[in-house]
Amino acid sequence: MRNHKFRELITLATNGPDHKKCGAERLGKRLRSESGLAVSFSDSKRRPMEPFASIRRSFPALIFLLFLLIQPSLSIYCDEDDCYDLLGVTQSANASEIKKAYYKLSLKHHPDKNPDPESKKFFVKIANAYEILKDEATREQYDYAIAHPEEVFYNTARYYHAYYGHKTDTRAVLLGLLLILSGFQYLNQWQRYNQAIDMVKKTPAYKNKLKAMELERNGKITNKRKGNKQMNKQMVEDYSKELELQIKGAEKPSLWELLAVRVILLPYTMGKLLLWYGHWLWRYQVKQKPYSWEDASYLTRRSLGVPSASWRDIDESTKDDLVQRRLWVKPNLESYLSEMRRESKYRR
Repeated sequence: MRNHKFRELITLATNGPDHKKCGAERLGKRLRSESGLAVSFSDSKRRPMEPFASIRRSFPALIFLLFLLIQPSLSIYCDEDDCYDLLGVTQSANASEIKKAYYKLSLKHHPDKNPDPESKKFFVKIANAYEILKDEATREQYDYAIAHPEEVFYNTARYYHAYYGHKTDTRAVLLGLLLILSGFQYLNQWQRYNQAIDMVKKTPAYKNKLKAMELERNGKITNKRKGNKQMNKQMVEDYSKELELQIKGAEKPSLWELLAVRVILLPYTMGKLLLWYGHWLWRYQVKQKPYSWEDASYLTRRSLGVPSASWRDIDESTKDDLVQRRLWVKPNLESYLSEMRRESKYRR
């Protein structure tokens, strides 16, 4: 029965006016969508999005964020003050004049010289202004912000890049980003998996499976109308733990599938792939040895465009028949697809 179904899928996938161009590709798509070997939720109903309602709800937050961002570019340097005015110099002053003005003010307002709290606050301001103006790069950025106050985002980006960019290790940033993305990925996978499990548990097939297990264990099915709801709930939980649910598109989360783990293992994966490819060339291209059954199965599956999960669920007799046909050879594949199309016409 399974063999007949598989051949019918091949026939249907390869039938049509464009079969010569994409017959094998269509076969893979049909097998993925019609094999029925795993649970799929691609046709589950979803609520239509309401873009205008979401925009209305987020509009106040956008306005508040815009209000925070669109502020004078100068405020990120010396708050609301002018750095030149704090030191008592003009914008055309040279480095020597700026240094002399700063030392003069620092002798007057340094906390060791002047215990006044207001003087201490002013000393912090002039020290910050001097740090900005003594460096040619930051002074050039500050002068540009004075001349172009409307370029808020550009001036802000230049400021934070100058003060924090060189202090941050790029490797640490990338590692932190990978960990954050992997954390969100792991949580999302668990959420999808739990949702899929809940949907499966509501299907009649799952409930019938639980009833069959109960009948096999106890020799009878518990009557729920006799006040045994709590016992039935506990029994359902026990039986559910014994069932292994394999759901297409919502597999159980694994740490090995996380982005961070894959990046860390990338050198090992690449080395293993190169080793496998070198072994393949040496064995089948150089020594011209016949393909092993596993490698022939891989070539057959790749030629037909069948996913590995669907290939595993095909019975062994069908696999042997396909491998014996040597479908990785183009004329053999074309002949096989033509045969499937002819069978489809005769069946109609």
